[in-house]
Amino acid sequence: MTDGNRIALYLQDKHPIPDGMEYARYAEQRGFDAVWQAESRLVREATVPMAAFAAVTDTIKVGSGVINNWTRNPALIASTFSTLDDLAPGRVLLGIGAWWDPLASKVGINRTRPLQAMRETVTVVRSLLNDETVTFDGDFVHLDGIELDYVHQERRPKDVPIYIGATGMKMMELTGEIADGVVLNYLVSPTYNEQAMQHLAAGAERVGRSVDDIDRPQLVVCSLSEDRDEALDAARLMITQYLGQQPHIMKASGVPEELLDEIGRVLTWPATAEQVRQASQLIPDDIVQMLTAAGTADECREKVEEYIRSGCTCPILYPLGPDVRAMIDAFGPA
Repeated sequence: MTDGNRIALYLQDKHPIPDGMEYARYAEQRGFDAVWQAESRLVREATVPMAAFAAVTDTIKVGSGVINNWTRNPALIASTFSTLDDLAPGRVLLGIGAWWDPLASKVGINRTRPLQAMRETVTVVRSLLNDETVTFDGDFVHLDGIELDYVHQERRPKDVPIYIGATGMKMMELTGEIADGVVLNYLVSPTYNEQAMQHLAAGAERVGRSVDDIDRPQLVVCSLSEDRDEALDAARLMITQYLGQQPHIMKASGVPEELLDEIGRVLTWPATAEQVRQASQLIPDDIVQMLTAAGTADECREKVEEYIRSGCTCPILYPLGPDVRAMIDAFGPA
């Protein structure tokens, strides 16, 4: 991007962590604002690679995109992100989400009343990072006179903005009310963003804020290649995987119900590689390009601009192609 817009990099578990460290350094050199590390499936925990990225960079922000609020006690979340801030003061972003089923239920988590659970977690974590002593007896969070017990370092509030990874509109409203920012999901259309902005604004208005007071970075799948068909097919496979793994995203994305039903007859969870390949053949190009930035560099840049026009403040590019540096170069403002 060359018009002053912020841009960020998203890394999951596809690349070895040392490679991710190099990509973070290169993104910093090319003027990227942030690098976000995923934590969704039980593959790669987010905070260890975040520390690795922070250790080899100087200015780029480092975020969790996103941890969940069910498997870590809020006191541990605060302690962990305070520690990351010790490593990279003022550069750490706490992205936290409500997780998803069936994974949560498969590890024994019953995600009841996710809005209340998120409200309590964010409230307590923010207070602890603000160097407050916290007593809290909620429905999900119970703390008795807890503080970040600094002994050998300066006692100070930690500048760690809290972002909620919201997909549903009730969570979007809560985000507008209590969070510093939202991490908007990927595999959604710009039309979805317009609805999300309305609900963010509604939540913000409850506490005397506006939607412009909320940072709105967005995950964007970027499948970039000189071979347009190759780029589209790679994005098609990823969309198909999410149809099986995280159907709540697909329902929010505007994929027609009849297509979801048709694919559901082919796809189970966990899906085999052959099932994914078979189901992917049902997804037309227009759906691929509705949900992702896929194709040539110019097509990808044009799609990312659509998300920006629809409310995104900082695209977080998920590089689907094999050449991550080429994608960084295509968007780097520097």
